[in-house]
Amino acid sequence: MAGRLKQPTGRYGGRSAEERQAERRRRFLDAGLQLFGDSPGFRGTTIAALSEAAGLSTRQFYEEFRTLEDVLAALHLQVNDWAEEAALTGLATAEGRPVAERVTAAFRAYAANVTGDPRRLRITFTEIIGVSPRLERQRLERRSRWVDFLCAEAAAAAERGEAAHRDYRLAATAFIGSVNGLLHDWQAGYVDADLDEVVDELVRLLLGILRPVGWRPAP
Repeated sequence: MAGRLKQPTGRYGGRSAEERQAERRRRFLDAGLQLFGDSPGFRGTTIAALSEAAGLSTRQFYEEFRTLEDVLAALHLQVNDWAEEAALTGLATAEGRPVAERVTAAFRAYAANVTGDPRRLRITFTEIIGVSPRLERQRLERRSRWVDFLCAEAAAAAERGEAAHRDYRLAATAFIGSVNGLLHDWQAGYVDADLDEVVDELVRLLLGILRPVGWRPAP
């Protein structure tokens, strides 16, 4: 951006310039989580409103971001990072256990993370949709990362003799679509079930993919 002020490089108030910049960015993202994930939503938010909610100026906004879309993009990645960390932690708690227990632990941890704050669900499944070709690419790329995650776990289960040997990419892609759709509808109030029931249904669906009708473990 032409004419942008240079960031100070010294320490002020006991914090470095990098620490102050990270704090400003965090405050803008926290404000975005609130406004995009609740009311008025991404499309109803202005840079001025976001800056006010963050307790910062619009000049400071342009020092960190170019557009509101940049904030939404960063939030979408952050929310997915949190969910991925939760799923990995869930898997770690079931290390060495049968695949059914591993899948259940991972999905309970994932679901608890993404549904623990409804704003995260809205950003992931609603606000990101239809904004721009750039964000659509990001959404699909992040979905592909979840597909890779499932395929790796399925392949490991197959090597242990707990799942069928096959190419799981198509099935994993379909399953991720089911997860997104079911959690979106559950959050919107269109699914008459509690979260445990939703997770149990997803686990049964995934186990059915890993162990299709007629499959038997190798002797």
